[in-house]
Amino acid sequence: MNPNPVTQTIRIVLATLFLFWLLLLSRESYSEDFSMPNSGSPYRSLADLDAGQILHLPTGVVVSREQMMDSISASRVIYIGETHDNIEAHKVQLQVIQFLAKKYPVAIGLEMFRRSGQKKLNLFNQNQLSDQEFRHLFQSNWGGGFGLYQPIFEFAKSKGLPLVGLKSTREVENHFRSGDAAPGDKLYPEIDDSDPYHRAFSMSAFGGHTAKALEKPYRMLLLWEETMAQTVAEFLRNPVNKDTKLVVLAGGFHVQYGFGIPKRAYRRIPHQYSIILPDITEVPEALKDREMVVKKVSIPLYAADYAWKVEYRVPGQNKVKLGVRLAQEKGVRIKAVGKNSNAQAAGMKPGDLLVSMDGQALSSVDDVLELLGHKKFDDRSTFQLQRDSQTLTVEVVFKQSQ
Repeated sequence: MNPNPVTQTIRIVLATLFLFWLLLLSRESYSEDFSMPNSGSPYRSLADLDAGQILHLPTGVVVSREQMMDSISASRVIYIGETHDNIEAHKVQLQVIQFLAKKYPVAIGLEMFRRSGQKKLNLFNQNQLSDQEFRHLFQSNWGGGFGLYQPIFEFAKSKGLPLVGLKSTREVENHFRSGDAAPGDKLYPEIDDSDPYHRAFSMSAFGGHTAKALEKPYRMLLLWEETMAQTVAEFLRNPVNKDTKLVVLAGGFHVQYGFGIPKRAYRRIPHQYSIILPDITEVPEALKDREMVVKKVSIPLYAADYAWKVEYRVPGQNKVKLGVRLAQEKGVRIKAVGKNSNAQAAGMKPGDLLVSMDGQALSSVDDVLELLGHKKFDDRSTFQLQRDSQTLTVEVVFKQSQ
């Protein structure tokens, strides 16, 4: 007896659906199938772009700088990630800020400053904080690298753009580390640890330890990001800022995929935002030791709205070197002098305290690095040193390292 044609058709459809269901089940064991290709750039690998090109990740369309700027102008918050020591990433940040500041009131939110430094940041905005005091505020909040951000700070000061410190205070961080934190403790921002992609990506970056051992650093990362997000939300809620765009400068890790600061700020107050990533796809051989190796994890999210391909350049590349190891120890003290270095040729010794360079007082290691950044090979500098009870003056000729 031949089966009814309708019955046979139904059986075929059901069998097909069953096989499709089995296929889906089998794919679940291969989570990489559900990740976004090219680390969050589904249409085009960023490695195929030339330096300076900008890719709109959701569409795979290469756009001009002006087109990207016009698009992000609709956002209330613009997040720009960075590799902290990359000069080119900071150039991208400055260009975006300069463009927006021509058309809108703009404030700059900075991971590099803590919330506790806001009063001094306000004084800086009002031209009531000296350059030296501002530099020391940066160093106490962040550390070295002031010169990388200096063009941004100078532009902000010239245009009266407010600076907003985003990061948690040391007091809060120390209390958090002590383990005394309790759910609902008002000392801390609301912390959401439920995002599986954020956790997986963070754990892969921490790498090399057990998940249990990584819980403490992960909780601290959450504290930092939630505090920065809370500061962004407070800025948006403040009626004084209702017409002001906030440009947030933070490590790329905190904004990539959107599940760091952006999502946490949006959770507090929904708003329109854009994410720009100055992206490095090739690390020069000389900088391979700086490369962060992250185990690949499956994340089904766009890495950003826009990826801006940049080269990787750090301060000191092809620059003169003094040839010493310095420490902040009752001033700027030489801890070691390199063999056949410019410092050794000038007679500098371990233990010497660097008092001044070319007549400019030295109060931090960053002061020395900034002054060295303006030197070329065969230039000369005069250093005043304190050696035990003696004050010495030495001249350094900056020769290229052999």
